[in-house]
Amino acid sequence: MTELLGVLEDFYAAEAAYLAAGGPGKADFGDFAGYFHPDVVLHQDPGLPYGGTWRGRDGIERFMSEMSRTWERFEFGEQDQWPGESTVVVRTQVSARARATGTELEFPILQHIAFRDRQLLEVRPFYWDVTAIAAACSR
Repeated sequence: MTELLGVLEDFYAAEAAYLAAGGPGKADFGDFAGYFHPDVVLHQDPGLPYGGTWRGRDGIERFMSEMSRTWERFEFGEQDQWPGESTVVVRTQVSARARATGTELEFPILQHIAFRDRQLLEVRPFYWDVTAIAAACSR
């Protein structure tokens, strides 16, 4: 169980480094991609601007591009983590600013993350208020 928390900590550090280097279109996705299992699936609520199911490492890279187009800033704050045998549930407080409107939001996200071979296999985020987030991101 604690092994998964270590993997998750390394993943978050790699994500931060990828974004600090410029993120999609500017930074090399290759090193960051290694944290995702080749069969990774990310499920985003269809009510979000980047909603849908994103499959494979190339899908994650496209998702990161959509997130970058949607948010000027998307920062993770306080987190709580609950590890299981092959999954971790993470509650994260997010602070974000939408590109389209400049609206600033703070909200929690609860994520269920499944792992295989020390890589993220499936991610299911649950947003507190999808309607408010979608409204903040559209003109």
